[in-house]
Amino acid sequence: MLNLDTHILIFALQGTLRRREKELLSTHRWGISAIVLWELAKLVQLRRVTLNLDAIEVADVLSALHVWPIDLPISRASTHLDFCGDPANELIAATSLVHQVPLLTRDKQILRSRLVPFP
Repeated sequence: MLNLDTHILIFALQGTLRRREKELLSTHRWGISAIVLWELAKLVQLRRVTLNLDAIEVADVLSALHVWPIDLPISRASTHLDFCGDPANELIAATSLVHQVPLLTRDKQILRSRLVPFP
């Protein structure tokens, strides 16, 4: 299983993944932190992302995702990361730490982490 950050999920929904990302996503089950659903909805609301969240294709992808809740262990882990930034990114990274699942991201700040597992 892979933990997808918000933008990787968006790129997957829009069909704009890089080759390596496509390969990884074609061979692993997809999971996300619950915060990704909120972040996706906000980005659509703010018109930063053009997606129809009610489209059948989008709904099918979203309904097939494993969604990890934001619980106390994830909340606590988010305060012990080796980077500090966007709280949503911290929760997404902490989800990978707690559940020991590689995080697929393009975020340079997260990618510099020595704690977060990556594929």
